[in-house]
Amino acid sequence: MANLLTAIRLLLIIPVAWGIADAELMPGMVLLVLLLTAISTDYFDGVIARATHTASARGQLFDHGTDFLFVTTGLAACAYAGITNPYLPPLIVIAFAQYVLDSYYLFRQKDLRMSFLGRWNGIFYFAPLIIVSFARLGLGQDVSDLLEALAAMVAWALMLSTILSIVDRSIAPWRQHE
Repeated sequence: MANLLTAIRLLLIIPVAWGIADAELMPGMVLLVLLLTAISTDYFDGVIARATHTASARGQLFDHGTDFLFVTTGLAACAYAGITNPYLPPLIVIAFAQYVLDSYYLFRQKDLRMSFLGRWNGIFYFAPLIIVSFARLGLGQDVSDLLEALAAMVAWALMLSTILSIVDRSIAPWRQHE
C-alpha cells in the first residue's frame, strides 16, 4: 500500500510540472489539489509502511527518489515559468546524487543516510510549489505577484541551504574520523 501511494506521487510529476510551467494549462485549484495529493501521499506512505511493518531500504529509495523527481521537476518548471532561479534544480540533483552515493558507497549502508539539513530541505522544496499554486488561484494580480515574489525568495533561501547541505555532507566523513 505504501508503494502505491508513492507511485501516485510519481504519476503526478508531469501534470504538476506542466501546470506550473504553463499557467494557462490548468486552473490553479486543480494544481493545488494535485500538489496537496502529492504531499499527502508523501506523508502517508511512510506512516503506512511503518504501521504495517513493510518499511524497507528499497521502499525508502523509491519514496525519496520520487520526492526528488517531483520537487526537482516542479522547481525546474517554476524556473522555466520565470518565477524562481534556475540554479536550485541542478543543485538538488547534486545534493540527491551525493545523498545516495555517500549512503551506499562511502558509508556502505544498506539504506539511505539522512542528514538534518538535507531532511529539512527535502520538506521545504515543496514550499515554492505550494506558493505558486496559491498564486494561480485567481486572488488578484497583486496577490499573485506577491506570492510569486515569495516563491522566488524561498527558492533563493533553499538554494543557499542546499549548498550548505552539500558542503556539510562533503565534510561529514572527516568529522566521523575525529
